[in-house]
Amino acid sequence: MSEEKLINVSAKELEDLIQAKLELAGLPEVQAVETAKHLVYADLCGVHSHGAVRVEYYSERINKGGITREPEIKFEKTGESSAVLHADNSQGQYAANLALEPAIEMAKASGVAVVGVSKCGHTGTLSYYLRKIAEAGLVGMAMTQSDPMAVPFGGAEVYYGTNPIGFGAPSSTETPLVFDMATTVQAWGKILDARSKGRDIPSDWAVNDKGEPTTDPNAVRGLMPIAGPKGYGLMMMVDIFSGMLMNLPFGKHVSSMYHDLHAGRNLGQLYIILDPARFGNAEMFKEHITQTMQELNDIKPATGYSSVRYPGQGSNQRYEKHLKNGIEIPESIINYLKSDDIHYNNYEGLGAFAN
Repeated sequence: MSEEKLINVSAKELEDLIQAKLELAGLPEVQAVETAKHLVYADLCGVHSHGAVRVEYYSERINKGGITREPEIKFEKTGESSAVLHADNSQGQYAANLALEPAIEMAKASGVAVVGVSKCGHTGTLSYYLRKIAEAGLVGMAMTQSDPMAVPFGGAEVYYGTNPIGFGAPSSTETPLVFDMATTVQAWGKILDARSKGRDIPSDWAVNDKGEPTTDPNAVRGLMPIAGPKGYGLMMMVDIFSGMLMNLPFGKHVSSMYHDLHAGRNLGQLYIILDPARFGNAEMFKEHITQTMQELNDIKPATGYSSVRYPGQGSNQRYEKHLKNGIEIPESIINYLKSDDIHYNNYEGLGAFAN
């Protein structure tokens, strides 16, 4: 199978195309603007599974009523350092950013903020939000629940989602320390890529319908947690914090991304934000973050590796490169974004492990 032609576009051009398409699907401008910025950020970082490729899916869900176009959003402060943003199943990226601004101010005022987002759509890339927290001089953790796609350790049936978790901290330079990761060994997008290219996958990525490790990407019926029982524990923690804590659906009860695009997904997010000035010298903290990043880079690499990178460094490097030189996006996606079509009815009713 031949590789699809890639088109180089600037971040601004891609952002304008995405925003226009989302508005054509019915998303109000205020939500479309924030969603477009977020998706372009993901492509800039090289996380293409959460970038422009998502626009047609979002457009289909928006067009079919699965996103609340005119949401009644309420930021409910539940304590000096706690709050919940009730998102009314609005676009996930839009809801997250509405929660972040007051959460950051709360952390600056009291030293800590724990803020949940209740009943929203797909969240996207967590590092986007963590970068904003770090740029405010604060330290943050973020997590969100997702579709059931992962088997519990020792199990043959899915229960949890990939349930990502991320971390962000400011440094003494313009480059923050920011990373996020799924709690599964590998993201579903990597398995789809192997499927499209007719390649096997490593045996520790996924299992078949019997719960047995498989190297066949077409036989995958469950993703495996990172580090076995340890990753299993992490994905449970994320699910409890971002779902159960706010009385939202949890575990296998979390709605499928494709099951019913006419209905809201009722997903949850959680942000924990700290002001480093409340625990020590904030400027020294930033200097130590920078020192750690540099010292990790200076470590002698093992055989087979050219260098040691700190977590998130690859995304930072791709972000700077693509911001300067443009982003390569598959031609079919660019053609879709430039077309007058809203969507092609490609996603309704798909199973979790469909193409």
